[in-house]
Amino acid sequence: MTTCKVGYIIGSLAVQSINRTLSNALIGLAPSELEFTEIPIKDLPLYSYDYDSECPSEGRALKAAIADADAILFVTPECNRSIPGALKNAIDWASRPWGKNSFMHKPSAVIGTSPGVIGTAVAQQSLRSVLSYCNSPQMNAPEGYIKFIPGIFRNDGEVTGSGTEEFLQGFMEEYRDHIVRVLTVLPSRI
Repeated sequence: MTTCKVGYIIGSLAVQSINRTLSNALIGLAPSELEFTEIPIKDLPLYSYDYDSECPSEGRALKAAIADADAILFVTPECNRSIPGALKNAIDWASRPWGKNSFMHKPSAVIGTSPGVIGTAVAQQSLRSVLSYCNSPQMNAPEGYIKFIPGIFRNDGEVTGSGTEEFLQGFMEEYRDHIVRVLTVLPSRI
């Protein structure tokens, strides 16, 4: 496998998001064949089909960033037992208008962290349902519901717990393998 471009989307808009910190850890532990670029979602206006005929620059930039990526990694918190509104808004922008779905056949994986005991499990199930509708082939296992404990990973991506580090590294290796399998069978249509 040559280098694979992974676009990653952080579901939180917070600058100090623990999911941003988790994304740094994942990137640091990822196989060298994966190259990462964040796909920002914070400047998107609220989606409306009124924009379908003339997409604003923020929506075009989002769709272009997804098109440029070979695969997408979602790193998301849980908000009221679902995904944050900003993430759902970004998915709506990327999947519209009808027939212009940026996620079609784009390999994806979902992971997240929260201080709660179930570590974003319900949000991830919600996101998986949306991605299924968008026809994005998802990595089904391992699932990554990370209970955030202060200091478990640092802002620079260092993971302090050896068990957590081993799990996250294995998650990223499995994600690489998932991308290769999907792209072998379903080459990009975009």
